[in-house]
Amino acid sequence: MLIQKRGLLVSFFIWIVCLSINVAWKSPGGHSVVFSKNQQVDSVAEGRQLAKAYCARCHLFPEPALLDKNTWVSSVLPNMGQRLGLRFPGKDPFADLLPEEEQAIRKLSIYPDTPLIQQADWDKIVAYYRHEAPAEPLTQADNLSISDSLPLFRGQYLTVSDNAVPKTTLLKFDPRTAQLYVGDDQQALFVLNNVMQLKENFWIDSAPTDIDFPKNAPPRLLTIGVFAPSERREGRLMSVSKTPVPPQSLVNIQALPRPVQFTSGDLNMDGKDDALICGFGNHSGKLLWLDGFDPNKEHILKELPGARRAQIVNFNKDKKPDVIALMAQAREEISIFYNLGNGKFREKVLLQFPPSYGMSYFELADFNKDGFQDILLTNGDNWDLSNVPKNYHGVRLYLNDGKDNFKLAWFYPLYGASKAVARDFDNDGDIDIAATSFYTDLENPAHGFVYLSNEGKMNFKASSTPLAGAGKWLTMEAGDFDKDGDIDIVLGSYFHTIGEVSKLMARGTVSFPQLLVLTNRKNDK
Repeated sequence: MLIQKRGLLVSFFIWIVCLSINVAWKSPGGHSVVFSKNQQVDSVAEGRQLAKAYCARCHLFPEPALLDKNTWVSSVLPNMGQRLGLRFPGKDPFADLLPEEEQAIRKLSIYPDTPLIQQADWDKIVAYYRHEAPAEPLTQADNLSISDSLPLFRGQYLTVSDNAVPKTTLLKFDPRTAQLYVGDDQQALFVLNNVMQLKENFWIDSAPTDIDFPKNAPPRLLTIGVFAPSERREGRLMSVSKTPVPPQSLVNIQALPRPVQFTSGDLNMDGKDDALICGFGNHSGKLLWLDGFDPNKEHILKELPGARRAQIVNFNKDKKPDVIALMAQAREEISIFYNLGNGKFREKVLLQFPPSYGMSYFELADFNKDGFQDILLTNGDNWDLSNVPKNYHGVRLYLNDGKDNFKLAWFYPLYGASKAVARDFDNDGDIDIAATSFYTDLENPAHGFVYLSNEGKMNFKASSTPLAGAGKWLTMEAGDFDKDGDIDIVLGSYFHTIGEVSKLMARGTVSFPQLLVLTNRKNDK
């Protein structure tokens, strides 16, 4: 009996020693990997070098602290591994795809048939992120205290479609006619007059994403083709009118890669307007311009997915129109394309972030009144592989040093930030900010909209309204809708799933307006 007890004690001691010198874990492939403590340290260090080598091929290197361990190991890293030709049990990148989608993705070689990395090296990358990442997502620093009173604005709900659940994809104001255009994912475009009454509507082939209003021609409408992630090129840029117009003033450009925004300007300085189009795509896409709106005269500025927003601005004062553009979809960067003349451009990357930052929008405005355009941007897109709260999501302001170098001057933490517009809403001479959060479930849904009043010297006062708690605000537009000399705001709600509706119903919301109109009271008589 004594011998048996001694044997048990010895076995227990050996087991403790083994635990003290070995670390075991399972890779995403399901096989066990055992490292001694020294081996683990070496493996983590080597894993960091391998991660930098492989991850930085396509985007900025992501530090482990950006996400929690579980999100890295169970979602993000397996997706990266698949893109390096690895396969994992229970994870099929082609599952549930339509045959034409699968064929298109296979043709792009997004998921190679032959591994581009050895399994041992991959295991070291996983070990690095698993060892270094926090157990839980890091929390945001305290943002500005949000007042739930919005005295500058008078709020009003409005619904113009027949849908029980709103799916607003476009809000665009035409200041010449004081008309607001409202696009809906149910293939509709509504036109409201300056007192928010329905003037006319159009039935179209897919969700509207942008529209412009050329002089002496009907509005030009951009439609996405396929709203869900897709390789199908069914987007369209077309004229919309219910009255006859001269054929030469019409456009009908088809087969665009899920376009989300466009603008126009004379990029090659030949006296004719050109179309600058953001083809967001999915695994493929492009930032392109069409000479004279002619689809047969296409020029590509960047042939990558994720083109989200672009503007035409002459940055370097050489009288040639330049392009500034936001690229999302892992690239997460803002670039200027300097116009060299003769249809040629040179790219300068201004800002770049890791993939999980989720760039969503930017605007240009001169916040410090030095004569140079600054960048106001939001990052918060949270729909992909890492749907967890991120402490670095929010609204950022970058100031221009006069040479198109941009430095962070202000950050407002906001989970799931989707858009921010810069206007002088209170007419006091400085620029205020209106911001929305769409890509997250906030503790207080009303804070999906935040008005940030500029108090001077980069100090902002935050406020909202309980009315904002009844929607998920994907779209926002600002303009003098009622023609009284101050800037109003309208928010457009979009519910992607029934689950999103159910969460608000559980909080007591019983109706879901399509729009929230915030009429500025500054010039009320």
